[in-house]
Amino acid sequence: MRAHVPTLALVAVTAVWGYTFVPVQDAVASFPLFTFLALRFAVSTAALAPFAAAPLVRLPRRAILAGLGVGVLLAAAYALQTAGLDLTTVSSTGFITGLYVVFAPLIALVAFGTRVPLAGWAGVVLALVGLLLLSGVPGGSVAGNALVLGNAAAQGVQIAAMERLAPRYDPRALTFLQMAVSFVAFLVIAGAAGQLELPRTAQVWYAVVVTGVFAGALGYLVATWVQARTTATRAAVIFTLEAPFAALFGIALLSEHLGWLGWTGCAIMLAGIVVAEPAAAEALRRGVFRSRAR
Repeated sequence: MRAHVPTLALVAVTAVWGYTFVPVQDAVASFPLFTFLALRFAVSTAALAPFAAAPLVRLPRRAILAGLGVGVLLAAAYALQTAGLDLTTVSSTGFITGLYVVFAPLIALVAFGTRVPLAGWAGVVLALVGLLLLSGVPGGSVAGNALVLGNAAAQGVQIAAMERLAPRYDPRALTFLQMAVSFVAFLVIAGAAGQLELPRTAQVWYAVVVTGVFAGALGYLVATWVQARTTATRAAVIFTLEAPFAALFGIALLSEHLGWLGWTGCAIMLAGIVVAEPAAAEALRRGVFRSRAR
């Protein structure tokens, strides 16, 4: 059972991320998006600061630079996805974003020589099929889809990089660096766009706090901890569950409808996790990831 704890923890994180689509959708309908992103990452940074201060001081310079680099990737992913969504359809954004499930293992293989077992690739294929059924065939504009594809590539690199970094360094420090870089990046973008302002409604503040504390600080902290105990492929497959969780919360809280194709897609994505799980669990039992820690 202990070998499956990281999987269950990461599934819980994707459930939180999926839920946040509901309050965020309402918040950004009346509040500038990049200002909202700056605020949520400001809250994440502030929430982590007391716990990350001591580990951050002990972090070697190369680890700080690596953490800042991963933070740039995270901020770039959010920015590219947001810019692409403005030019293409929601369904296209959902499916193309999920392509990081392919990018992550390929980048890990090419850049770091991390081999992906057959069960891992089977999980990737099932996740892709499920995403296609859930989101629909990509449409929209070429420019918008290209931006979202850039977001998927950035997320793929970020996931692959965290597979290397997470076992070596304190998760609190790594998560803090990612949140801080994202905060600064979106603050600059919001300032350049002349959108700096504070929320005036409880609805927006609720979304800022929920995404900042639970989806941001806590969610990425747990994700970093899990990525020290699993592979980039495994993490990417689980991360795709954000899409079906978002759909389920849309049904429960917004009275949205999910047809039989969507339900089938959700089931196939869950099957992908079940298929890919044994290899990751076996690696944890053998201590593969603990042996890399320093």
